[in-house]
Amino acid sequence: MKAQLLSKFIDQSSSFVLENHAYKNFLKVWHYHPELELVIILQSTGTRFVGDSIEKFEPGEIVLLGENLPHLWLNDRIYFEKNTNLIAEACVIHFQEDFAGGLFKIPEMAYINDLFERAKRGIKFSGKSNKPIIKSINDMFSLRGYDKLMKFLQVLKCLSGRSDFKILSSTGYINTFREINNSKMVRIHEFIMNNFKKDISLCDVAELANMNPSAFSRYFKSIQKKTFIRFLNEVRIGYACKLLIEDKYNIGEVCFESGFNNISNFNRQFKSLKKISPSKYIKIYEGLN
Repeated sequence: MKAQLLSKFIDQSSSFVLENHAYKNFLKVWHYHPELELVIILQSTGTRFVGDSIEKFEPGEIVLLGENLPHLWLNDRIYFEKNTNLIAEACVIHFQEDFAGGLFKIPEMAYINDLFERAKRGIKFSGKSNKPIIKSINDMFSLRGYDKLMKFLQVLKCLSGRSDFKILSSTGYINTFREINNSKMVRIHEFIMNNFKKDISLCDVAELANMNPSAFSRYFKSIQKKTFIRFLNEVRIGYACKLLIEDKYNIGEVCFESGFNNISNFNRQFKSLKKISPSKYIKIYEGLN
């Protein structure tokens, strides 16, 4: 289940690569690369794997992936049949995070930097708002040089302002955090990420925040939109998924390595968050390569 490194070649004459991929099926390889990737699905259906996320995909969706985030679009079985006339088609853009050089360092580009930060876990955009963005990307095929770059920056700007998006991989799988203007929450997050393998109680974290448990519980939920226990379990299960995918430990070892005290609770929390059992999760990823 080890992801393969597939580095994408970016020509010296351009700061990014725009391609149209139209095949009988997409490449069936669980892989990653140092370049960011913007994917627009034009035709075909199947299952999308991004980090520890497993979801169905369909035409019209847009996904932005951060650097070195493992991924795979696995078409439905019918796309692999010999006599099928179906086509799997997508527009794909590969680029380095600093493809525009020092331009992204200026304050006016903070919104794009924020987009890239969220993309470390993968972002899915769907719905009617995707149509003008897909049109802009199609228009880029007929543009060159400055005009093509400006159109791409406009696409990134549009995506950065969208509120109808979904983060794909969990915090535990990708140990990253979108820093908000709240030093207290940053300190709390760092404590959780450094100690989630141990027993952490609500009282422990409340004390760190200099609050009583009840007040902290309300405070945490108001910011994270979920309870502290839910957040902690998501971190632990995300980390467990990473260990299961990388085939480093068996299920029992993963349970304790990710901070759970017993197998029953681990299985229950895993199924609650991932909708499948740990053993089924392993089998799905074992079939990718």
